Amino acid sequence: MNGALQLIVCNTTHDDYVGKLAVGRIARGKVRVTEDLAVVKEGGKTVKGTVKQLFVFEGLKRVPKDSVEAGDVVAIAGIDDAQIGDTLADKTNPEALPRIVVEEPTIKMRIGVNTSPFAGKSKASKFLTSRHLKERLEREAMRNLAIRVEPTDTPDTFLVLGRGELQLAVLVETMRREGYEMQLGNPEVVTKEIDGQPMEPVERVTVDVPTEYVGVVTERLGTRRGRMEKMGHTAGRVRLEFVVPSRGLIGFRGEFLTATRGTGLLNTNFEGWAPWGGPMIRRTNGAIVSDRTGVTTPYALNHLQARGVFFLNPGAEVYEGMIIGEHNRPNDTDVNAIKEKKLSNVRNHGKDDNVMLAVPRVLTIETGMEWIDADELVEVTPDAVRVRKRVLQCNLRDRRSDAIEDAQSV
Repeated sequence: MNGALQLIVCNTTHDDYVGKLAVGRIARGKVRVTEDLAVVKEGGKTVKGTVKQLFVFEGLKRVPKDSVEAGDVVAIAGIDDAQIGDTLADKTNPEALPRIVVEEPTIKMRIGVNTSPFAGKSKASKFLTSRHLKERLEREAMRNLAIRVEPTDTPDTFLVLGRGELQLAVLVETMRREGYEMQLGNPEVVTKEIDGQPMEPVERVTVDVPTEYVGVVTERLGTRRGRMEKMGHTAGRVRLEFVVPSRGLIGFRGEFLTATRGTGLLNTNFEGWAPWGGPMIRRTNGAIVSDRTGVTTPYALNHLQARGVFFLNPGAEVYEGMIIGEHNRPNDTDVNAIKEKKLSNVRNHGKDDNVMLAVPRVLTIETGMEWIDADELVEVTPDAVRVRKRVLQCNLRDRRSDAIEDAQSV
């Protein structure tokens, strides 16, 4: 189409050589290299920019061009102020197109430098400092529209915001494979204030399960402040729709698959914002925490396995404050997992019986993020995923049972 230039920015990406790229389809007019443009921001405000390079897409490749016209999908370098939804227009006659709205992040998580006693011991570790971490997260935020990175009150920790814990887990897994070490806080929801009232994000959850699992799914979502709105039956299966706070869905997917024996289907969509619903307990059981540094032994784990489920096998290195399992009671317990059997010259019947240990539940990045509580961290290295307490010393740590009682009393 002829006329003044109009191009709405549908995406932004980053190139290590030319910097930020604004991607979109030209709705009207033409654009050339070195041409000056106007960037129409939200509210009608305009900012000047100059086209440094133009690219069109041929398959998966970007091909440089000197000029492009209406109908072309282009990537423009040099417009650093361009954001998704902005319109690139003629500088003398800027006309804005209807804006594209990008969903806001709903989940936030703190990512910081690994401070555990085992930090830097992995041979595959390449990037350990806050500078490396900051540069990598900022580079990801340039490429990924749903990721935002904000500073915190400590220089070695960064607040990363995304659209769900799975998206954040994929980012951490990618960084781990690149050689980064880090520690993760528990995922939390992003809140905001509307008309003086604190609000939290809510999701519309669509669940498709066999008839026999309707009761257990309804019960599990009910404890997470879920409200059922629709129910439909189709050939032995039931489709349910709930409105659930986003924080109630943290850690629910794994629980859902276990409860439905892998036969359930679950889908979520952002519904909007609702008034803050009060405190919500994410985990009912406490943690089994190592009270000293060493190597776990079958003898010690055999005597401790009645207390809960372990996250590691015998022979694993542990340190004081490292979580080695889930307690079967609400409180935390500090244990000696490196104790060895005393040897003597006297033989006794039954003293040399084989040790039979249950198979441990090995945590991944995603399950570790879902499992930890506010006073715990996930330690991620290129070759290990561990969970630990924020305060490693046993005598300086608050008891989890007290925190649970306070939350239940609210």
